[in-house]
Amino acid sequence: MKTIFRALTGAAMGLAMATSAIAQDPIKIALIHGLSGSAFEAFSKQAQTGFEMGIEYGTDGTNEINGRPIELIIKDTQFKPDVARAVLAEAYGDDEVLLAVGATSSGVTVGMLPIAEEYEKILIVEPAVADSLTGPDSNRYVFKTSRNSSMDMQAQALALKPDENLFVATLAEDYAFGRDGITAFKSALDGSGATVVTEEYVPQGTTDFTAYAERMFNALKDKEGRKVILIYIAGGGDAPGKIQAMDPARFDIEISMGGHILPVLPTYKRFPGLEGAVYYYYEGFDNEINDWLVKEHMARFDGPPDFFTAGGMSAALAVVKALKEAPDYETDTLIETMEGMSWETPKGTMTFRPEDHQALQDMLHFKIKVDDAVDWAIPEKVRIIPADEMDIPIGREN
Repeated sequence: MKTIFRALTGAAMGLAMATSAIAQDPIKIALIHGLSGSAFEAFSKQAQTGFEMGIEYGTDGTNEINGRPIELIIKDTQFKPDVARAVLAEAYGDDEVLLAVGATSSGVTVGMLPIAEEYEKILIVEPAVADSLTGPDSNRYVFKTSRNSSMDMQAQALALKPDENLFVATLAEDYAFGRDGITAFKSALDGSGATVVTEEYVPQGTTDFTAYAERMFNALKDKEGRKVILIYIAGGGDAPGKIQAMDPARFDIEISMGGHILPVLPTYKRFPGLEGAVYYYYEGFDNEINDWLVKEHMARFDGPPDFFTAGGMSAALAVVKALKEAPDYETDTLIETMEGMSWETPKGTMTFRPEDHQALQDMLHFKIKVDDAVDWAIPEKVRIIPADEMDIPIGREN
C-alpha cells in the first residue's frame, strides 16, 4: 500500500507540474491591421493602442488571464486583400493564435472572412465598418465589435429629424463601406416621408468633386423644403470643403456628415451648427471605463483618445470577458460564450447579437461647436442614441 501511495502521489505531482506549465503558456492574439500603404494607417494605430490599453484595463494591469500572459502578434495587411488573407492564415497556422482581431479597411477585411472559417478560429472585426462583414458571405467564426454602416446611417438619419419636407442627395465612396452606408441610410428614412433624390458614388482617392456636386445641386435646387447633401466618405480629398466652396447655400442646400477622427475635426470648424452622428467622441460618454481611458491617454500621449482608440479598447474588453468566462478555450466554447454576451466599454454596454455576431451599441448625436481655444471643432453631445432605438438589420443567421 505504501508503494502504491507513493506512485499515485508522484503521478499527481507530475500532473500538477504539467498543468502549471500549461497554465503559463501565453494566450496568443493576432492584431491584423494595415500599418503601411494608406492614409488609413492612423486608424490602425489608434485601434492597436486602444486594444493594448483595453487588455491592460481588463486584466487590472497584469496582462494575464487565468494565470496566462497575453501575447499580441502584430501583422501588417499593407491594405492589400491578398496580403491580409496570407498574414491571417499565417497567424492561425504558424503562430497558432487563439483568435485574431482586424482589419482596418472593409474592402480588405471581407477577404479575411473565409480564412477564419477555413481554420475554424475566431476573427473579431475591428475597426472595419461595412454591414456585409456580418452578412450572408460571413460565417459563425466572425464577431464584430465595430459599429456597422447601418448604425452610422440610422443614427445620422435620426440626427436629421427626417420628415416629408426633407430632400437628400448622397455622396459616398464606391466600395462596400460607402454603398452599405447609403443603403442603410435609405432604409432608415423609410416611412419618414423624406426623399433621397440622387446617389453619387466616387472612387476611393477622389479629389475633384465638381461634377458630382453639380449633379447633386441640380437634383436638389428646385425642391420645396429642407435640402441636404449627405457626405459619407472615410478617406481624404476634403469633399465637404470642396463642395462648400461651390456655394451650395445659394440654393439653400446644407451639408451633413458624421463625425471623424480628431485630426480631421479642425476642418469641421467651417460647419458651425452642423448636426450629425458619430461612433465616439471622448467627451460624449460618461462611465468609469471612458474616464480611465481619457485620463490615461492624456497622461501617456498628451492628447485625448480618438475614434478608433475606443474601438480597439472595446474589442480587447470583449476578448478579456470571453476568456474569463469561457470554461475552456476551444473555438466552439468561445463562440457559445460570446453569442449574446454583453460587456462594458468606453461607450457603455455592448452586446454581441446571437444571430449575426454584430455588437449592438449606442451612438452619439452631436452638434458642431466652434471654440477658438480648441484646435478642432467640438462634436458637442445633443444626446446618446440608444442601441434599441435603431433597427439594425440582421446580416445572417448563424
